[in-house]
Amino acid sequence: MRPATGATYWLLLPTVSAAAFTLALRHFADAVGAGAGKRIALVLDGAGWHRGAAVAVPAGSVPITLPPYSPELQPAARLWALSDTPLVNRHFADLDALETAQADRCRQLRAQPGTIRAHTRFHWWPDTG
Repeated sequence: MRPATGATYWLLLPTVSAAAFTLALRHFADAVGAGAGKRIALVLDGAGWHRGAAVAVPAGSVPITLPPYSPELQPAARLWALSDTPLVNRHFADLDALETAQADRCRQLRAQPGTIRAHTRFHWWPDTG
């Protein structure tokens, strides 16, 4: 997610683990062209699967870990309410139906950068475009 523009990149993963996070980082780095010629900052919370020797950070990706107990500093934390909207107070027949509803919502949000920006653009966030 880029708070300054509202651009998003969504990955729905089947589990939370260092291996899954490493795979997500690789997909993201490839998608945005991170590498020797382009560096990107990744603002992360202190979740166990976001750190440690088991996490391989791709070239050009610079993890910036937020202080403990500071979810208000994490722009992505403000997206949970938006992404959970289609899931609230609903019953899903199975996990495939749940995943489909969540994936549909992520696609809808990706098409609404103004909404994302309004929820994630803190006054102190650098304007990198």
